[in-house]
Amino acid sequence: MSIRVSHRNQYSLFNQNINDAYSKLVDLANQGSTQSRVNKPSDDPSGMVRILGHRSTLNGIGQHMVNVKTATGWLGMADNTLNAMSTTLTQLRQLSEESATGTLTAQNREQIAVQVRQLMDQLIGQANVEYEGEHVFAGHKTDQSPYKRALWLSDNDGSTLNARGEAQFGITGDLEHSAMIQFNTSGKIGDGSPIDYRYSTDGGKTFTNGRLTNGSGDQKIVIQGATITLKDGMSVNGGSATDDSMAKTNGTWLTVRPTAQYVGDDLDGVKVEKMGAHPAASTVSASGVFSGNISVRYDEDTALTAGETVKYSYSLDGGASWVAGQTASVTTDGEVQLLVPGGHVDVSANPGDTLPKDSQLLVHPRTAGIEIEIGNNEFVQLNTVGKDVFGGVYSDPDGNSAQLAGAMGTSSNLFDVLGRFVGYLETNDQQGCQQIVEDLKDVSSHVLDEAARVGARENRVQMTEKTLGTLKDNETKRLSAVEDVDFSELLRDLMMQQTIYKTVLSSSSQIMKLSLADFM
Repeated sequence: MSIRVSHRNQYSLFNQNINDAYSKLVDLANQGSTQSRVNKPSDDPSGMVRILGHRSTLNGIGQHMVNVKTATGWLGMADNTLNAMSTTLTQLRQLSEESATGTLTAQNREQIAVQVRQLMDQLIGQANVEYEGEHVFAGHKTDQSPYKRALWLSDNDGSTLNARGEAQFGITGDLEHSAMIQFNTSGKIGDGSPIDYRYSTDGGKTFTNGRLTNGSGDQKIVIQGATITLKDGMSVNGGSATDDSMAKTNGTWLTVRPTAQYVGDDLDGVKVEKMGAHPAASTVSASGVFSGNISVRYDEDTALTAGETVKYSYSLDGGASWVAGQTASVTTDGEVQLLVPGGHVDVSANPGDTLPKDSQLLVHPRTAGIEIEIGNNEFVQLNTVGKDVFGGVYSDPDGNSAQLAGAMGTSSNLFDVLGRFVGYLETNDQQGCQQIVEDLKDVSSHVLDEAARVGARENRVQMTEKTLGTLKDNETKRLSAVEDVDFSELLRDLMMQQTIYKTVLSSSSQIMKLSLADFM
């Protein structure tokens, strides 16, 4: 039985065939234009998923490579600076050896002091080095210079330090030349008894006499542009005002000399804040190495009695989520140690006091280090905390006044050693200059140790850069295998599809021309 095909059906079929052939031809032409085999999800759904995964990986590698370039710049600048400073220190060591010679006169040492002051200024400038507008040795305070010029005191008998080693003075202003102060009356600052003193700003050639009325509280000595504040309770020994031997053993002698003050931030302290209701007599502290803030919460009321168990939780994201189920035993009446990631929080109060439920402790570590991600969960520290490398004096945010950056020891404190060196030179102190010879060896060793640490991080970053390059090449090849077209195959398919399209057009045209009239 024959089936009649209407003209409408013929037109519809011809149109569909033409469109299908043309669509395939356009797709092939588009692949040639984009050089990509998969231009939309329908081209290859599973292939598109793989392509997006490879592209995401490549984007991550690209960002890590950008971070590596940044790290290379920061560490390279620090490395070059430390090496340049080491060269300057070699020159200073030569000057110290020269100044320690017994044949030198006071004038000779004054001449050396001029050079040392210039080299010290040079080192302060190098400690303030920037990379792309950010200070390398300032901790997080990269928008400001980490060091500024300042004054400090040296003494001959330890009178300027209390039993805890803290400075018992403050000093502001500036002096062009080191000054010496000799106390001629023994006494204690702030006890009401006057104290006589004399000072010299020309290396002991001439002296100016002065007197502290010594009423209650701190006392001040003003020398030209410098103001020295002696704190209440500081004791001094009196010496003869006619002794011109300059041996600095006759009474208390103070030398006002230059230094550099660190005004960046540090990695030293951990502050703990109490939030909510706490026992009035409670004290809290934290110890450890913390990467960020930590919140601690008491999960139930607990009496601080020996043997009781404190249940608590901690959070590393500001309280958005909590790690519950933590416990700690009260070791002695009123004391308990709460373990948290990186260290512990110590709580103490009167025996029997209660830690109230839902009250919190917030641990704030000082994190002056700037880290950058150079690989998946792989970080490197970009900066160096200047205080721990160059020393100087530093005002702890939780302290009351500036102190020597003492973690490294006075013999490794670069700016303290150089300040003492200038003071010894400008007061013609040969014995002090001899001590500087040894101290500068320690300083040089300390700076070279830090250069080695920076160099090690720099080498690590360079190795990571090579690894990232290899990963990028491998990932690019894998993406290409899924996404890119095979040009020889594309050209063959394109020519075949062109032939198909022309054939469809030609055959459709021929059939459309036929009618019954052609056979009558």
